[in-house]
Amino acid sequence: MQLANRVKTLTPSTTLAITAKAKELKSQGLDVIGLGAGEPDFNTPQHIIDAAVLSMNEGQTKYTPAAGLPALKNEIIKKFKQDQGIDYLANQIIVGSGAKHVLYTLFQALLNEGDEVIIPTPYWVSYPEQVKLADGVPVYVEGLEKNEYKITPDQLKQAITDKTKAVIINSPSNPTGMLYTEAELLALGEVCLQNDILIVSDEIYEKLVYDENKHISIAELSPELKEQTIIINGVSKSHSMTGWRIGYAAGNKELIGAMTNLASHSTSNPTTTAQYGAIAAYAGSQEPVEEMRKAFESRLNTIYLKLIEIPGFTCIKPQGAFYLFPNVKKAVELTGYANVDDFSTALLEEALVAVVPGSGFGAPDNLRLSYATSLELLEAAVDRIHKFVESKMQ
Repeated sequence: MQLANRVKTLTPSTTLAITAKAKELKSQGLDVIGLGAGEPDFNTPQHIIDAAVLSMNEGQTKYTPAAGLPALKNEIIKKFKQDQGIDYLANQIIVGSGAKHVLYTLFQALLNEGDEVIIPTPYWVSYPEQVKLADGVPVYVEGLEKNEYKITPDQLKQAITDKTKAVIINSPSNPTGMLYTEAELLALGEVCLQNDILIVSDEIYEKLVYDENKHISIAELSPELKEQTIIINGVSKSHSMTGWRIGYAAGNKELIGAMTNLASHSTSNPTTTAQYGAIAAYAGSQEPVEEMRKAFESRLNTIYLKLIEIPGFTCIKPQGAFYLFPNVKKAVELTGYANVDDFSTALLEEALVAVVPGSGFGAPDNLRLSYATSLELLEAAVDRIHKFVESKMQ
């Protein structure tokens, strides 16, 4: 069978490959600690589950509008007003089957063949693949470690061509956990306004911010930037609802309308029951969100200090999300491995700790470790990594 060219260029998910290998070793009875998870280790709050069950029992099991239930859109609109102080209308909102699906739909609706999307590195693994699937061209701009892995206005200017259609800003970032400041966003936004470039602001980790840091949406900084921005968000990370698959976008009504038309021919609508759960997520108590945030903050502040004691590991302390992204180039040299990928494989096979090599995020000198697991397991994993490195140095 001859496959479509668009799928032949896709890069397999590094995260899934590591997860599969870890599961294989676990099935052999080995005590593997997995730090590759991209989802909270908490269950969905009970009031959300109850609302979803109630909706099914009340017969809410039919199709909904392609862009989502009006009641859910209303809660999203209220959330934007409360959190960012910005106003959206219902025709400026689309709800999709997870933020990933919303991003996919965005690029399908936005890009023509050869259009370029600027993607800062390190990046979330699906950004470049989704751009390529829409016949677009990913253009990478390196967020340097000395700049907390964030890009500068000058770097953005230099990457712009007459084919540039959009730039992605992910704050807090997966995989680095870093946040853009208001001043940084204003400077990047000015470049985008001058060159009429759409800003794709991925804010999926906005509720998971630590140590008195604050998330700022570029869309809240001026009416002009709001018009130039499409916000991507969802309940997956904030409310531990990864499997429910509810994400959304807010932005220009023509673009949202095009995305809605496309979604009507792909998914018909987001899962009805999950939408009722998402309504409860935003309309109900936010205490579980804060409890989870505090738990992640506590884990980060404990495990970070242990991680930077490992020989050859350097790490900027994350400000959000739930990942550590240490530079381990020196550790790889000290232990005699050819690269971080080989180091990660050995770490899994010999120390039974699963981490994700940074090559999958466009940062080959780094590792991504998720602290979305218990503190006990985190401490055990870091101890194993420490002992592994020291044993290989001897």
